[in-house]
Amino acid sequence: MPPGSPSGATHRGPSTAPRRRAATTRAYDVVLYGATGFVGRQTVARFAAHAPRGLRWALAGRSAERLERVRAACGPGAARAGIVVADAGDTAALDALAADARVVLSTAGPFALHGDALVDACVARRTHYVDITGETPWVRRLIDRHHARAAAEGTRIVPCCGFDSVPSDLGAWLVASAIRARHDTPCVEVRAAFSLRGGLNGGTLASALNLMDAGEAGRLADVFLLNPPGTAPRGGAAHGDPALPVHDPDLDAWLAPFVMAPVNTRVVRRSAALLAAAGDPVYDRDFRYQEYLRVGRGRAGAIAAGGLALGVGAGRASMRLAAARALVRRMAPAPGEGPSEASMDGGAFRCELVGRSRDGHVLRGRIAGRGDPGNRATTVFVCEAALALAGPADALPRDAGAGGVLTPATALGDALARRLAAAGMTVEPMPA
Repeated sequence: MPPGSPSGATHRGPSTAPRRRAATTRAYDVVLYGATGFVGRQTVARFAAHAPRGLRWALAGRSAERLERVRAACGPGAARAGIVVADAGDTAALDALAADARVVLSTAGPFALHGDALVDACVARRTHYVDITGETPWVRRLIDRHHARAAAEGTRIVPCCGFDSVPSDLGAWLVASAIRARHDTPCVEVRAAFSLRGGLNGGTLASALNLMDAGEAGRLADVFLLNPPGTAPRGGAAHGDPALPVHDPDLDAWLAPFVMAPVNTRVVRRSAALLAAAGDPVYDRDFRYQEYLRVGRGRAGAIAAGGLALGVGAGRASMRLAAARALVRRMAPAPGEGPSEASMDGGAFRCELVGRSRDGHVLRGRIAGRGDPGNRATTVFVCEAALALAGPADALPRDAGAGGVLTPATALGDALARRLAAAGMTVEPMPA
């Protein structure tokens, strides 16, 4: 039996397999890396409850003892999951992990601190990869280092598969695709409005604070940060991050700036650019995407939207100050901590989308679900993304190529939409 085989054994050392091993000889279909963290533990619980029969999967992290405790806590459904010991700084162990997996799912952030060696190993071993990062400057570095090779070799490296940025990216693509299919014209604009109820975990906060500590604020402001060179559309001012409240007549609601928009909009714009470069006509050459937080109607909605706009602006400005970041660290959950089970179960999110073609056709979409968006929904998104990659290759889109540093929409498309609907989320419009 190969090291780390799905018998519950522990894998500690480098693989002795050939550099280019066939997928059928790999020990695992999916390895969950960072399995002892806050979101990582939830991914293990979800796999234990919902993994397809016969799926070979494993938990991975730096401590065998902690991994074994997580596996035991998740009950009989996790009993056959393997244990793979690999520290984020141990390149030999990470190479062995990637060599023994068809897909790696990582929840081990901050990714700019802990993610490079794992992605390096996945690209070297032609192992598909998904994660939950929203650290767009780090994603930019992945693109620069790995996109060309991964594209040439058919390896799908898919960051941003949590609440950052599946509803935005997949939702915009579904709306644009429906406009193209129904009216034979590309989509020129999508606006998204989020409603959500949920909490914050320490890992997500640590990633955001690390971005500011690293002096990445300037890169965060680049609205085309993730675009391939030379693909920024015309009219750059129309793509700037909103700072003021607006009233949306299609939604009949006041909208405020959304704190996650500077992540999600960059991902959607990368999808549009990749598809355009591949000759897919779903998005217009001058496609625009923006997103907001939905607040309410009437005068009360306008006042609340104005207050939120001020709060978001002040919050972003204060996070540039080291003293403010230190205060947040003292008061907020530590990495590995997060909302209670009851709080996460009581959360919910809704992403409403309105798409428009150049000749005036309008189409609405929605992605929504129960459970805390940053924790419960993120777990569903990333687990279903990994399972889509582990499924039949011919179910995955190839419009933007069979590999590269891709986005949820370009890497997973219909396959992810159908899996999310089957998992109980609202996905509209569903792909044809």
